[in-house]
Amino acid sequence: MQGIYDVAIIGFGPAGATAAIYAKRAGLKTILIEKAVAGGGQVLLTYEVDNYPGLPGINGYDLGMKFNEHVDKLEVERLEADVNSIDVEGKIKKIYTGKDTIEAKTIIVASGATHRKLDVPGEEKLFGMGVSYCATCDGAFFRGRTVAVMGGGDVALEDAIFLARSCEKVYLIHRRDEFRAVQVLRDAVQDTENIEIIWDSVITEISGDEQVEGITVKNVKTEQAKNIEVAGVFVAVGNIPRTSFIEGVDKDKSGYLA
Repeated sequence: MQGIYDVAIIGFGPAGATAAIYAKRAGLKTILIEKAVAGGGQVLLTYEVDNYPGLPGINGYDLGMKFNEHVDKLEVERLEADVNSIDVEGKIKKIYTGKDTIEAKTIIVASGATHRKLDVPGEEKLFGMGVSYCATCDGAFFRGRTVAVMGGGDVALEDAIFLARSCEKVYLIHRRDEFRAVQVLRDAVQDTENIEIIWDSVITEISGDEQVEGITVKNVKTEQAKNIEVAGVFVAVGNIPRTSFIEGVDKDKSGYLA
């Protein structure tokens, strides 16, 4: 790292990669800061990306590697570090990591988000022992078994479809009576015989000693609860933005930069 950068980009998902490519091609002195060894963000964990122009059906890992190749081809300077805080006062902004201070005229925050949790009993205890936030990462461990997916958006339905290919049965649990996912995913779920939808319901507890053994599901309208035996629980209820390191900038109620 040398001198003051024109642009410092925090995060190396699709947004960070795009910003780096455009900045470098514009002749700006650019640095890309990412805490992971390889860039790509959450797309690395997506089993199939079917809506990226020109690359239909590519898996997320391969797409992420293409981001890395493109950025490296342009010789964008990269720093592997976790950002602790930033200072946006004055013309020269500062980014503080564990051991470095990066100065830049402009900071682009593309730090992405982390998985939102259910915050129910058993979730933290059984994380990695049947509780997962990534179906493509952990789905293979549940081949031929019964699992549950909690959520109603695109990711939840994608996870359910992916798991149904190898699992005996998938319970898809959604707190409302209609999915928020795109229609093509709704149709695919309805057409998959081993996916059972549980509407108007939430998971209130995940049970098991050393492995997930079951869940308690409560209907939010009737308050009735029932226990279901499952070997795994995949949580897909949204994300929390990684913006806790940012002070002095307006944010909305969810924590996204306003």
